[in-house]
Amino acid sequence: MSHETISKSKVLGGSFVIEDVDYRGIVTPEDFTEEQRMIAETTEQFVEGEVASRDEEVEKLDYKLTVELLNKAGELGLLGADVPEAYGGMGLDKVSTTLINEKLTKASSFALSFGAHVGIGTLPIVYFGTEAQKQKYLPLLATGEKIAAYCLTEPSSGSDALGAKTTAKLSEDGSHYVLNGTKQFITNAGFADIFIVYAKVDGKDFSTFIVEREMDGVSIGPEEKKMGIKGSSTCPLILEDVKVPVENLLWEVGKGHLIAFNILNIGRFKLAAGCVGAAKDAIELSSAYANERSQFGRKISSFPLIGKKLAEMNIRTFVLESMVYRTAGLFDISLAEVDHGSADVGYQSAKAIAEYQLECSINKVFGSEALDFVADEGVQIHGGYGFIQEYPIERIYRDSRINRIFEGTNEINRLLIPGTLVKRAMKGELPLMQKAMKLQAELMEPMPTQEFEGTLEPETHLLAMAKKIFLMTGAQAVQKYQLKLEQEQEILSHLADIMISIFAMESALSRTKKCIDRSGEDKAGLAIAMTVAFVQEQFGWIEAWAKEVLAAMESGDVLRTQLSVLKKLTKRSAVNTLELKRQIASKVIEAEKYVV
Repeated sequence: MSHETISKSKVLGGSFVIEDVDYRGIVTPEDFTEEQRMIAETTEQFVEGEVASRDEEVEKLDYKLTVELLNKAGELGLLGADVPEAYGGMGLDKVSTTLINEKLTKASSFALSFGAHVGIGTLPIVYFGTEAQKQKYLPLLATGEKIAAYCLTEPSSGSDALGAKTTAKLSEDGSHYVLNGTKQFITNAGFADIFIVYAKVDGKDFSTFIVEREMDGVSIGPEEKKMGIKGSSTCPLILEDVKVPVENLLWEVGKGHLIAFNILNIGRFKLAAGCVGAAKDAIELSSAYANERSQFGRKISSFPLIGKKLAEMNIRTFVLESMVYRTAGLFDISLAEVDHGSADVGYQSAKAIAEYQLECSINKVFGSEALDFVADEGVQIHGGYGFIQEYPIERIYRDSRINRIFEGTNEINRLLIPGTLVKRAMKGELPLMQKAMKLQAELMEPMPTQEFEGTLEPETHLLAMAKKIFLMTGAQAVQKYQLKLEQEQEILSHLADIMISIFAMESALSRTKKCIDRSGEDKAGLAIAMTVAFVQEQFGWIEAWAKEVLAAMESGDVLRTQLSVLKKLTKRSAVNTLELKRQIASKVIEAEKYVV
């Protein structure tokens, strides 16, 4: 993509809830270049050739083996995908690095060790490091000669990251900081060499430091015994009077929150990409099993309820995949403008990443919950065998559960989604309230009768109505509660779910419209069926959430008036989604894998 094209297609983060999006400018998996497909293939071959055959050893938590495999990934350039070429990396676009993340999921726990290193472990230095820090650390991290870990969580502070108690005190001669504290649940801690550590300078200024394992006073606690992801290392990091040179302060004193939250944004997005891959793996395992297993004298894949499960698994994966690569495309546009040689690269990076923090949270919540649904249904299709460890679906189920907790719980992310939108509106970055005022006047007018003829026209209309429903309910919540809105967590959660649904619906619709433009309606038939089924069903949820929000805020005649307005916005014809799901199921069962 040329820089000229990139500049023309830049969109504001969060604007999707109030603006129509040109679907032709959205990145979809069908847009992958030959080079991107080759990167995906290289990753798959690495997992198949190096990791899969040693899966049982990895699962037993063999540090030496994990590091050896990370080194091999480094030799292939996979560890340096996000690292600029000037520092020994490949400097790939975000679509390519997202593909790597997706294709690594068959590597199970190793994928987590890999992801923590290349993502939250390395990216703080890529985006916020000084030239000297980049020269010193990035070439070693890109090859796997050094392994990284990210240290934010503490025994008493998880989602409340700024409540951290770890301290940093500048020495009298100004040559180093003395760090004291304990970090908990640190992925890769058992074998990492470089730790990105958050501490408060003088107990108040939240800051970031690059800590090396060999520094005096650094020690590692025992491995946690976990429900899943057993092949990844998770230990406490203990810091006792650790002398960290001032040169190892990342960015500036007091800027730690900007680094932490923006790196978490990237982490949330990368987590969603991993969920795409794991969901595809679960569909492949479950459809193949359904074709093998016979009950009552026939293959269980021939039973409509099993087919319905496979169809719904495929639909959610299709929608998630559409969301993830759309977001990767947005990041490519935003991050292309960062000048890594600039003196203010930290500010540029923070601004570029923060632009889509709301979309990152949306991807994380939808992705983790979609995978949990897919994994759960996969176990159900396997029946009793799904509960047995020798069947891979059992591990996918266990491993998936952490995703709703990782990188900020889904509850915290649900509060962040509408909260971030309102903050952007208050700063004048998005015309949210202006659009809401315009809508209020529009809703007083009679609604025109809708006639739909073309494919996806009813679903496109429902998307437009969903945006109006969000504006109507969201604006009323802001007006009613004002600064106290953040205390109304149930309402914020429902507003977040409506926003998540809008982004999901729009991503699926945009992708399918591009497929129709490219190949015609016949070849896009499966994508059309999945999009129609998803949008129709999701719109039902949006209506239910909106009713609950309105009923929580008002009562009596005021509520009746609002519900009558909502009824106008939710008027639609019923669609036979069960028949659509039978069509989708037949394709999944025939292919024995995720299909589009």
